[in-house]
Amino acid sequence: MATRLVQINMKARDDSALGGFWAEALGWGISSEAPGVTNLEPEGFDYPDPVAVCVDLVVSTEPKTVKNRVHVDLATTSAAHQAQVVTRLTDLGATLADVGQGDVPWTVMADPEGNEFCVLDPRPLYRDTGPIAAVVVDCADPRAMADFWDKAMDWTLHEVTDQSAMLRSAKGVGPYLRFVRTPDVKTGWNRVHLDVRPYPGDDLAAEAARLRSFGATAVDLSPSEIPWRVLTDPEGNEFCLLTPS
Repeated sequence: MATRLVQINMKARDDSALGGFWAEALGWGISSEAPGVTNLEPEGFDYPDPVAVCVDLVVSTEPKTVKNRVHVDLATTSAAHQAQVVTRLTDLGATLADVGQGDVPWTVMADPEGNEFCVLDPRPLYRDTGPIAAVVVDCADPRAMADFWDKAMDWTLHEVTDQSAMLRSAKGVGPYLRFVRTPDVKTGWNRVHLDVRPYPGDDLAAEAARLRSFGATAVDLSPSEIPWRVLTDPEGNEFCLLTPS
């Protein structure tokens, strides 16, 4: 058994408005599976497919108070394209953000609800990822996180150092999942988290038990009627184990 990253979940005060921003930012289609939920995926996309990691925005009244521990990096093809993307996103309502990055070649921005993201300088590594180059997770120990997520998913491990680690779909398509060392301490629930999904025919309870066997922790949300499981990784980051599909 194994899982794969299929989407990220982002809390939003106004899921429809924020979903509109991200749909325009990514050039993706927009839909809604239920009130208070906005779903984004590429036009003509056959979910789930590793060519893209989709975005679900879910309404929440909880305010954003700290820097998100999970964010997306957007790919660009040239310095001119990077400048164009920054200008276009600013026109859509994004703002420049200072998270202590200093003098770097990428541009740190925040969406209309303050969620941080990066518009990267052009990099050959991300030339074929689609608009999202990477889903980035802040962590204390990239090596330990890489070990957990390498066991959790059937993705391929591409890099492991003391400062960062990266995985990508075994098919070599879509964005990377990157873990970056940061001194920031996790406080409260993450406003952005990963959603992973087992394959058709797999058993959800057995997969949850497998993940717990090498470091995941179950989150008790009782009473709850949700069909999926909520767990945390070894550093306490929440993620959802969705029903097999």
